[in-house]
Amino acid sequence: MRKIFYFIFAVGLVACNVPQAENVSEETDRNEILAIIKEQEKSWSKHDLEGFMNGYWKNDSLKFYGSNGLTYGWKKTLENYKKGYPTKDHSGTLKFKINDISKIKEEAYFVMGEYYLIRKVGNANGVFMIIFKKIDGEWKIIADTSC
Repeated sequence: MRKIFYFIFAVGLVACNVPQAENVSEETDRNEILAIIKEQEKSWSKHDLEGFMNGYWKNDSLKFYGSNGLTYGWKKTLENYKKGYPTKDHSGTLKFKINDISKIKEEAYFVMGEYYLIRKVGNANGVFMIIFKKIDGEWKIIADTSC
């Protein structure tokens, strides 16, 4: 009887540790994603649009969906940012409020939040949903919907 008790106890310990390992992994993923978002805030606020774009997948398949419709590609997305925010007065200071980070599947998350631009040419606020995917060991935004 004692052997059965120890066996069940050992199985219970192993079962309890598996979800914790997964939670640590997800927490690590979320922290890495949040660090990228924090770097994007800093880059944008210095009017470093190329630095801001470091968080995005540098690929023609990147998707950006905003008020002007769907844009494909990293280069085109950067061009649109440069056109819409030509000076520091236009880009201003960026602050994000992250409302949710949820795992979609292994190595993919969606992030929902709000953005706040404080600018000399007038403030701008809105909401966004971005999808992060781990590509070649790095988290990158592969899709962005902002309005």
